[in-house]
Amino acid sequence: MASASFVKLNALSSPRISHRSFAHPSASPPPRVSFAIRAGAYSDELVKTAKTIASPGRGILAIDESNATCGKRLASIGLDNTEENRQAYRQLLLTTPGLGDYISGAILFEETLYQSTKDGKKFVDCLNDAKIVPGIKVDKGLVPLPGSNEESWCQGLDGLASRSAEYYKQGARFAKWRTVVSIPCGPSALAVKEAAWGLARYAAISQDNGLVPIVEPEILLDGDHPIERTLEVAEKVWSEVFFYLAQNNVMFEGILLKPSMVTPGAEHKNKASPETVAEYTLTMLKRRVPPAVPGIMFLSGGQSEAEATLNLNAMNQSPNPWHVSFSYARALQNSVLRTWQGKPEKIEDSQKALLVRAKANSLAQLGKYSAEGENEDAKKGMFVKGYTY
Repeated sequence: MASASFVKLNALSSPRISHRSFAHPSASPPPRVSFAIRAGAYSDELVKTAKTIASPGRGILAIDESNATCGKRLASIGLDNTEENRQAYRQLLLTTPGLGDYISGAILFEETLYQSTKDGKKFVDCLNDAKIVPGIKVDKGLVPLPGSNEESWCQGLDGLASRSAEYYKQGARFAKWRTVVSIPCGPSALAVKEAAWGLARYAAISQDNGLVPIVEPEILLDGDHPIERTLEVAEKVWSEVFFYLAQNNVMFEGILLKPSMVTPGAEHKNKASPETVAEYTLTMLKRRVPPAVPGIMFLSGGQSEAEATLNLNAMNQSPNPWHVSFSYARALQNSVLRTWQGKPEKIEDSQKALLVRAKANSLAQLGKYSAEGENEDAKKGMFVKGYTY
């Protein structure tokens, strides 16, 4: 199998688990090959950008929700989904004083990349002035995958090279592509391979156009499976992903990963402690992720704000081969929305709420976070079954 060849090439040991549910059609093993890793004219810049984002005590603010999803966030506080309201909310976030102390990169939706503040200053310039690297969501969303177990695949490769070149001209320096894997749906070998191949093609195209690709095969929290099953699937997915990244000559030093934490399914009867989540997640990463990768920027995936921070903190209690940090959306924004409520007089308080969450996760990246003083709202879960961006 392709993934087995990758494991041998990288001298990684595999756990003794059954992969019957992922079996590929019978075929003779592929020959051992050596891969030429290249990233073209942007190699040095890609490495520098990735290292900047993966800097100590900092992580990524993800505000790349589609207009439809952003509308749902606004609706939760009684606001209409208009460009004016979306711009006002994103201005609140991106102009927060001191945000760059804790945030190294911000993932934007295409609309936001081209927007400005009410005073006419480009959001990209606001970020650069704060020493925050602008990023851009480049995928075109999930659609049904024919021939699968009611699974999905991520579209957006058509025209990606030209779009990426334009995003670079506009000031973006890294990109994000989110695909998903569903454990209750199998996952099928077809869905895993499609996810891995799509991510690899996107990553190669991004690097060719000067953008550091964030590689994100999100393993959804949906399901009642135990943590051991999540580990099994995560190992299989990341094995496939790195095999195809290598086949596409992606330079590992110029990428960032955005994995799900290894947790039980959201509907499992037993919750895992931060220490258990850290143990299983780091086990998976050490088995599958080469140390050449500069940063692991975890998604929160519907965990509560406090839970996401505690789990990250537990993973940073001892040195890791990579920068282990965060790329959170809901786990950074939830308190902000609740505080703002669309009221201009609440902007300053809302920005303070963002700094509280950003600082908490900055401390977690350094392994120094304490949950003392966390309010009850921060402990409320945000899992939504079948959640889409």
